[in-house]
Amino acid sequence: MSLNPLDTLRLKLAERRGTPAASPSRAARANAGHPAARRRRQPYLARLVNQWWTRLLQSVYKGSLSEQEEEYESHSASRDYVWNTIGTTVWGMSLPILSIIATQLAGTEQAGMFSLAFSTGMLLMYAANYGVRNFQVSDIDETHAFASYQINRWSSAAAALVLGILYCTVRDYQPYMATICAGVYLFKLVDGIADVYEGRLQQADKLYLAGISQTLRSGAVFLIFTLFLLVTHNIAVASVAMGVAAVASLALVTIPLALLETEKSRRWRMEEVVDLFRQCFPLFAALFLFNLIETMPKLVMEGSLPYENQIYFNALYFPSQSIQIIIGFIYKPQLVRLANIWSNPRKRRRFDLIILAMVAVIVGVTAAVGILMATVGIPFTSFMYGVDFEQFRFLCYLMVIAGGVIAAIDFLYAIVTVLRRQGSVMRLYLLAFVAVTALSLVLVNLIGLTGAVVSYLASMTFLLVLLVLEYLNIRRAIRKERNPFSS
Repeated sequence: MSLNPLDTLRLKLAERRGTPAASPSRAARANAGHPAARRRRQPYLARLVNQWWTRLLQSVYKGSLSEQEEEYESHSASRDYVWNTIGTTVWGMSLPILSIIATQLAGTEQAGMFSLAFSTGMLLMYAANYGVRNFQVSDIDETHAFASYQINRWSSAAAALVLGILYCTVRDYQPYMATICAGVYLFKLVDGIADVYEGRLQQADKLYLAGISQTLRSGAVFLIFTLFLLVTHNIAVASVAMGVAAVASLALVTIPLALLETEKSRRWRMEEVVDLFRQCFPLFAALFLFNLIETMPKLVMEGSLPYENQIYFNALYFPSQSIQIIIGFIYKPQLVRLANIWSNPRKRRRFDLIILAMVAVIVGVTAAVGILMATVGIPFTSFMYGVDFEQFRFLCYLMVIAGGVIAAIDFLYAIVTVLRRQGSVMRLYLLAFVAVTALSLVLVNLIGLTGAVVSYLASMTFLLVLLVLEYLNIRRAIRKERNPFSS
């Protein structure tokens, strides 16, 4: 007999009490003798949702998600790549897609307000992440309990929420802009919290499940935002609905999936939580500063240029972001493998070859994206946004170059994390932050949007040069630690 989730739960409760179970629902009785017919009538997606809901209810009934038997296999490299690619792409496309939808349905002014809120929301997400993801997935010996990672993440997310409220207060946003920020910030803070659970799945070698979780959350946000904006033409209402959809996906999919499909964690310890804050502070500071560097031209534009320039900047930023996404889904699934290779001193040459190969891939992808934008990319962007971007062709090329530079920075940052030398790069990000702030304040006020793009590219190039030099210094220091007499 095929029963729905409520019937299954009712039977379980009856067995526990030792009393006769209530009759199954009429639909269940009608289909009891016809399972094949029932399967034909029920679409695949409906069956999948029904099975997940049943599993969720049964786990809640048994009192613990983390003590249930796992159902999905690990060590599936092909699925890891496919779903990590899909999840990362859909997540990375969230700003361009939502900006296009906002522009088409609400106009460039409101879309610009949404775009700025999204940019500052990204900063809050990185504050919530606290730079822990790479540290977590490369913690192959689990020196810190997953429960400690969870406490750490919820604490940093709460601090990020307070930071967001203070930012809106200092900026003295009117109720409409403040409501947009509230919805967007809620969505991005959920992204920050979900990251620790998806990191747990990656740590358990089930990265494809993390990709599925990320895809479902981003897809739900796209759908809800579009529907509400289509009906109301109000960015604030659509933003709040988007935040609520993100919370629902976290509670119903991401958290249960991570607890059901990984081993139960040992109890959290305060010293481990504090140690995570201490060890990952350089990672957090560097990553937060890096994203503040990326956002600074937009923040300066808010006080100097109309909001529509936020949309133009983000549209130009899209090819840059696509390069980062492509490079990310190539190297990020290999972080655990890279950590294992580095842990074996005999494989250090192989480690270096992987880095050189990745740099070559970055150059190739950047060139390919540049050719694509030079041919069909700019006309396509104009069509999607309903704005003539031919006037920004030169700025688009500069943004493509910036995308390759940022992808290289992101990769080198991950490598430094694997080497556990993250504390050495924070001062580099401080220098780059000072540079981009000074350049943006001068160039944006002098030449507007062009100044924002030029200051962005110049500061990122400066940071990459500093990071390469620091990486070479780290490798020389490690070589000297192994052999004090080496030159």
